[in-house]
This record gives sequence, C-alpha cells and structure tokens, in this order.
Amino acid sequence: MSLQDASAAQVTSQMEIDSVRRLQSFRLGRRLLRRPLALAAIAVIVVVYGLGILAPWIAPYGFGETDLHNRFAGPSSEHLMGTDRLGRDVLSRLIWSSQTTVIISVATLAAGGLALGVTLGLMSGYFGGRVDSVIMRTADTFHSVPTILLLLIINTTMRDRVEELFRNIEDVTGIGGIVASGAPNYILVFGTLSIFSWVGMARLVRSQVLALRESGYVLAARASGASTARVLFKHLLPNLSNLLVVAITLSLGAAAAAEVGLSFLGIGVRLPHASFGIMVSEYAGPSNVRTHFDLILYPALVISGLMLAFNLLGDALTEVLSPRRR
Repeated sequence: MSLQDASAAQVTSQMEIDSVRRLQSFRLGRRLLRRPLALAAIAVIVVVYGLGILAPWIAPYGFGETDLHNRFAGPSSEHLMGTDRLGRDVLSRLIWSSQTTVIISVATLAAGGLALGVTLGLMSGYFGGRVDSVIMRTADTFHSVPTILLLLIINTTMRDRVEELFRNIEDVTGIGGIVASGAPNYILVFGTLSIFSWVGMARLVRSQVLALRESGYVLAARASGASTARVLFKHLLPNLSNLLVVAITLSLGAAAAAEVGLSFLGIGVRLPHASFGIMVSEYAGPSNVRTHFDLILYPALVISGLMLAFNLLGDALTEVLSPRRR
C-alpha cells in the first residue's frame, strides 16, 4: 500500500468511525435518559457536586465558624438544620464537606485514574514486550501492598513537611492563605490516593488496547506515518470512550468513598476543614446518637445517597453500553 493510499484509507476510516461514534453516543444518551433510576442518580450527583463547587457563594457560614452561645440549636431560619456542639451550622458543614469531596475525588481521578492509569494502560497495551512487563509488574506491586497502612504512613510522615513547604512558598511569593485554605491537606490526600488508584484503570485500558492495536484504522495510521502519541490518543483512546465512561463513574465514587473513610479514621482531611468523614466521626458518640441523632443522620444520608447514586449510575451505564443491548 502506498503512502497516499494509506493516508486516504486512514482519513476515510476515521471519518466513518467518528460518524458511527456520534450516532452511538446519541442513541446511548437517549437510552440512558429513559431510565428513572439513572436520572435520579445523576440528579443526586449533580446536586452534591454542585453544592461543593458553589460552596463559597451559597454556604450560610464559613467551614470553621463557631458560636459557643448557640450550641445544639434546633432548626430555625438562621440555621436550617440546627447547630452542633460547637455552634457550627450543620447545613454549612454539609456544603463545605461536599466541596472537600469534589476536590479530592476529581483531583484523584484526574491525577491517578486518567493521567497515570489511562496513559500507562495505553502504553502497556500498545508497546507490549518489556514496556508491558515493567508497567504491569509495577501495577502488581502497588496492588499487593496494604493500601491503608501505606496511606497512614505517608500522611503521618509527610503532612508536616508538605505544610512547611507551602509556608515557604507563601513567604517567597508573598501570597497568603495557602495553608489556611487547606491546599496542602488536599494535595497530600489526593496525591496519596492517586498513587494507588491508577492500577485498575491501567489494567482495564491495557486489555482493550491489546484487542484494538491491530485494527485496520490503527494499521493505516502507522502506515501513513502517524506518531505514536497520535495513534494512542487520537485513534485508540476515542475508541475506549464507552468503557472509560463507566470506569470514570465508578472511580469517582470510589475516590469519594476513600476520602470519607480516611477522614473518618483521622488520616484524611483534618479540622477545621469540613468533611463528611469528620462529621460522622464527631457525631457518632453514644451521647450524641441518643440526644442529637439528627447530627449524624444528615451526613450519613448524604454519604449513602451519593454512594448509591454512583453505583446505580455505573450499573445503568454498564447495561446501556453492553453490546447485547444496542
């Protein structure tokens, strides 16, 4: 096949693939919107993440604002869900906790699942040989270690150093409030989670690339002189979109659950910053449960609803994207 023929075949093949992909996306989106449970799950996720994104503008009070003269107040016009033992507005804490979930889960997904997982999975499946062996043995190593123990060690040993680094950055740049904003805390938590969250995504992408790397459009791209990066990200990656949609949904939910669990154990986000895990940990005492059950009920309902929504959406996407149902 000549260079001109290969180039023409590549263009024609890519146009046909793009057309089919757009038609499939439209049909799949319409099919998904016909499922009430999927719509309810999307609504819950949008509400929780929307509140987190808009927290600085819609939260009635700051995340650490206290009023010791107004402890355990009931619902009122000033505090729609009442206050806790330090006089903190419960509704505001829920909204700021949503922001923490948004930051940690999205950053973990972007850094671990997408940047590391997808890239390493593409390289492993496409190149094979030693590259595949090195990447997969590294993945096996990360998968075999006790994750919680390593997270505990990393957060315990690195937290003070990370905060000191950002204090030095404040001194050098003259930009204040970086440490107070919780940025070092968030970076340490999602950075630690990202180290271990890429393995599943990489294996999933690798398995699909192994089946696609000898496809006609990939061979045509190689014959026309396309670079490796173009073949990986222009030709192979778009054909993994259906699979990635499901994987991203489940990974986002897993990252959100991990953040809540770590904060509950005291090795995630720390006070005065808000987190659903911190709220459950603080309000889970026997005396609080007996006398102020609503304090633990609110964050528990949000956490349960969010996790259920991610699972329901993932199940719906799996069914919609299943080839047998198209």
